[in-house]
Amino acid sequence: MSPIFFYLSSWFDFNRINVLVILGLFFAFVFYFINQAKKGKSLFVRRISGLDAIEEAVGRATEMGKPILYISGIEDMDNLQTVASMIILGNVTEMVARYDVPLLVPICRPFVVPVAEEAVKQGYIKAGKPDAYDKNNIRYISDEQFAYTAGVNGIMLRERPAANLMFGSFFAESLIMAETGFSTGAIQVAGTANIHQLPFFVVACDYTIIGEELFATSAYLSKEPKLLGSLKGSDLAKFLIIIILILGALLETFGITKFSSWFFVR
Repeated sequence: MSPIFFYLSSWFDFNRINVLVILGLFFAFVFYFINQAKKGKSLFVRRISGLDAIEEAVGRATEMGKPILYISGIEDMDNLQTVASMIILGNVTEMVARYDVPLLVPICRPFVVPVAEEAVKQGYIKAGKPDAYDKNNIRYISDEQFAYTAGVNGIMLRERPAANLMFGSFFAESLIMAETGFSTGAIQVAGTANIHQLPFFVVACDYTIIGEELFATSAYLSKEPKLLGSLKGSDLAKFLIIIILILGALLETFGITKFSSWFFVR
């Protein structure tokens, strides 16, 4: 064994070189699509049906003269779902501002409050109506799970919003809020990547954005190059994994094991 190889082996595990290659390909895909998006190239992202539901909800609120309630989940800003929810909030605000519909945003975590305020403020500015921004509509409720749930349910029952939009990380409170919103007759559109809460949203809401569609929605609405590039890069990586799985299964069927053995993590 050469001294150079011995030195490198103390830093790298050469039995896991396959993991390095796969990670390298994934990051190469992401960086390529981010670069393409920054150059202004059009990256196709299929339109999610839940987005049409948001527009329908805003239209109904306009006709009824009632507010829209936006719930961003119960996690802090270190959660990717909350980040995606804030991006969606900014775009929803821009849509709401054009029709002069009040937007109520109850918040569970203190650190989310300034982010939500800025997202809403920027939405009104983009719509050309900065004076319509009302800081009091972004309300900190409580960082206790069910105290927050009770506060949101109270807003639903008192304000009777025409639409409830719920995007973010939800847990046991999801069904309680969704059922309360259903009882008030509001249009409800929900989205979360917490798959264990999706059945409750599917049952109680009019439209549900499922799993990773939440992140795709934030990329679709914002057109942010980094988000679009990450989305397209991860999609291409998933497609490549599917091809590898199919190829590996076929080769294993015919007794060729060298291909699949390369993917073992030792």
